[in-house]
Amino acid sequence: QVQLVESGGGLVQAGGSLRLSCAVSSRTISGYAMGWFRQAPGKERQFVSAISWSGSITYPADSVKGRFTISRDNAKNTVFLQMNSLKPEETAVYYCAAVETARDNYYTSRRAEYDYWGQGTQVTVSS
Repeated sequence: QVQLVESGGGLVQAGGSLRLSCAVSSRTISGYAMGWFRQAPGKERQFVSAISWSGSITYPADSVKGRFTISRDNAKNTVFLQMNSLKPEETAVYYCAAVETARDNYYTSRRAEYDYWGQGTQVTVSS
């Protein structure tokens, strides 16, 4: 069973930055494409960004392009989400997700395709 634990959330002012981490309890996260999603109160869980297991391909949502960067360190079984220029409307619980794949260039923005999810970390952006 793969477990994901997010950290790094908190309170930040609009325009500020946060770096989220997702620690994966697996022998290796190579072989898992990873993604970040977020969910604000009363709203659907929304795709933020995805990365292939090799790290060679990243796919951010249009709303975060140029501000958020996903990355991974397979040697440390960790995935990151660097978030810059945060906006109040981006206040949400941020979730890390993993999907097992044999394709090193695979990534997905589809929530239903992910097999494993973390418990989430709260990000609050004040105006």
